[in-house]
Amino acid sequence: MELPYPCLMFLGDVDRVSAKTASGVAHWRPDACVGQLRLPGCAADLGLADMTPKAAHAAGARSLLLGVANAGGYIPPHWEAVMIEALEAGLDLVSGLHTRMASLPKVRETAERLGRKLIEAREPSPEFLAVGTGEKRAGLRLLTVGTDCAVGKMYAALAITKELKARGAEADFRATGQTGIFIAGSGAPIDAIISDFVAGAAEQLSPAAAPDHWDVIEGQGSLFHPAYAGVTLGLLHGSQPDALVLCHDATRTAIDGLETFPTPSLAEAIALNLRLASLTNPAVRMAGICINTSRLTPQAAADYLRDTQAALGLPCCDPVRTGVAAIADRLLAPQARSDAA
Repeated sequence: MELPYPCLMFLGDVDRVSAKTASGVAHWRPDACVGQLRLPGCAADLGLADMTPKAAHAAGARSLLLGVANAGGYIPPHWEAVMIEALEAGLDLVSGLHTRMASLPKVRETAERLGRKLIEAREPSPEFLAVGTGEKRAGLRLLTVGTDCAVGKMYAALAITKELKARGAEADFRATGQTGIFIAGSGAPIDAIISDFVAGAAEQLSPAAAPDHWDVIEGQGSLFHPAYAGVTLGLLHGSQPDALVLCHDATRTAIDGLETFPTPSLAEAIALNLRLASLTNPAVRMAGICINTSRLTPQAAADYLRDTQAALGLPCCDPVRTGVAAIADRLLAPQARSDAA
């Protein structure tokens, strides 16, 4: 996907969690961000300069990127004025939401009149509309899974890919959500794919490869989320992972936005993900745990990681605070590679 970077990051008026798309792009592609645009009531802040579309265009921005991932992926009516202002300032629009920008008459008409582009990341390529087969394919695959949504599955996958490459291993990050696609420039928008084709899309996203090549696949949803468990299961089966990495937010006690559903214990999450992944790869194993400790003090984070590792006997890291070297060690250990083969 050709993305018109750099961009002005639109945060709307959402909370910190719902701004995860903007946060991810700003963290992994800082070169792609000129500034941010926030509406009154916005609780998110990327630490970028606040700009109007006109000022951003003058600073070199080529697009306004809707950097939010709200529940349902919709565009509220009061955002349309900002989108039109951006088009009139000379910017294209980039979105990863379910609402198609062309379905908004005033936005579509303005873009057509000015010759601007409306770029959608959640429009799957025809190659991903295939039924899964479950057949074994060559190469190695890692899938990140979570105790909930928005717990760091993409960050973990990107950090692991970066670490593997730094060690000379052949590895590719495979994006499955809009944020990952904005960072990598390619991928399969899994939650916009018809449910019958999710497993097949995961197979197409991580095709047969060299025996020592790792495809590190970005997870979506959670088996413990009452709304989004289905997409996780499709990825587990289609990715056919040799290794899983469980992701968790250290301070979260309930499913975000659904407080009557408690987050599972890490041991419970490990057991269920391994059991369901074993349908298409009986040799699947858990390679480690990635914990988002951003809301803990440095000492509390260190204690949490240490205690979790001791309790579960698995490498336990925070991809941002500590890096993922211990997980890479486990993935690249000669015995581990032999078992996966």
